[in-house]
Amino acid sequence: MAVGVHNFPDFPELSGVRIGVVEAGIKKQSRKDLVLFEFDASANVAGVFTKNAFCAAPVHISKTHLAFINGRGGKAYFLINTGNANAGTGKQGFDDALQCCESLAQQVGCEQQRILPFSTGVIGEKLPVDKICNALTELTKSLSVNNWADAAAGIMTTDTRPKGATTTVSYGGHSITINGISKGAGMIKPNMATMLCFVATDASIPQPLLKRLVSEIADCSFNRITIDGDTSTNDACMLVASGASLAPEIDESHEDFQNFRRSLQQVFLDLSHAIVRDGEGATKFVTIRVERARSQQEALDVGYTIAHSPLVKTALFASDPNWGRILAALGRAPIVDFDLSLVSISLGDVMIVEGGGRAESYTEERGQTVMDQEEITIIVNLDRGASVETIWTTDLSHDYVTINAEYRT
Repeated sequence: MAVGVHNFPDFPELSGVRIGVVEAGIKKQSRKDLVLFEFDASANVAGVFTKNAFCAAPVHISKTHLAFINGRGGKAYFLINTGNANAGTGKQGFDDALQCCESLAQQVGCEQQRILPFSTGVIGEKLPVDKICNALTELTKSLSVNNWADAAAGIMTTDTRPKGATTTVSYGGHSITINGISKGAGMIKPNMATMLCFVATDASIPQPLLKRLVSEIADCSFNRITIDGDTSTNDACMLVASGASLAPEIDESHEDFQNFRRSLQQVFLDLSHAIVRDGEGATKFVTIRVERARSQQEALDVGYTIAHSPLVKTALFASDPNWGRILAALGRAPIVDFDLSLVSISLGDVMIVEGGGRAESYTEERGQTVMDQEEITIIVNLDRGASVETIWTTDLSHDYVTINAEYRT
């Protein structure tokens, strides 16, 4: 089940990037589950990772290897498996991930530190190293510039559809391509990005700027989505600039910089929204916009309090305009000196609360019209400051419980 239609786009070739995809049988047979990205020596790589204290072994290793590869030249590789998170596996998990890196390094003839491992799937189970290593020869042989769609399928877990976004932007009179894929459907309240996201561009971007861009743009896209309030142990959001375009190096003072930044941000937004639309059991795509808060944090606290309320989420699933649940959730948000008489709440263009109580113009019929829609916007105006934040979330359905109850079976 998913909200709306997401047609996987036709990806243009992106110079400096090749992708391999195979079936390694990590958890299930006859499904793509092992993906390899290869980046030319001219590429710069940046990323943000989960802040979960139990972050997986591959997260620790990728952080270390990322620091090694930047500024040294030479090709870089992402090795991604689904079906097993390699999280909660202690020292054995580190050894297993490093063994996979070493085996691939020998295949492609590079240092082990040029391999960044990524894993997603069941937590607490030993990584099937033999299956992964035995598939590496076939994996490297499958490297191609045209494997974006297979890669998007190859990183899925409980996702119902692959997720991709692409755009082309003009910079300095030359064309720049931006391609990206993501995966995620549950255990989504990223504390940096999302479960897995890989975005690449053929632009030339200096490492300090690349690092800042991925952090800032992930923060206003992937860090603004939530499905169930659970932060994964394996989250990673990576941005790679291959430097293969004929366009001049990206520079903040260039007249085309803001247009490039907006295009990059749109790819991130499209990929993060695709995750929400494919949330486990989701039937609604919900935008929660908090306006006129005293601070950014206050706006986020209000938005997440509403987004994480099981009563609000189940009302959304039932298409029930039970606005009292939104009011009650707002009332327990961590707001200091809360003046209820200033608050207004709307469902789309229907005012439901003003002056601390039910709006005079509100009718159950008007509220029902909004709640019957697949896409719903909740607007909260605190009327106490200038900060505005937007969060995207889903409803909570029977299927969400079923999917997660049966996840390991």
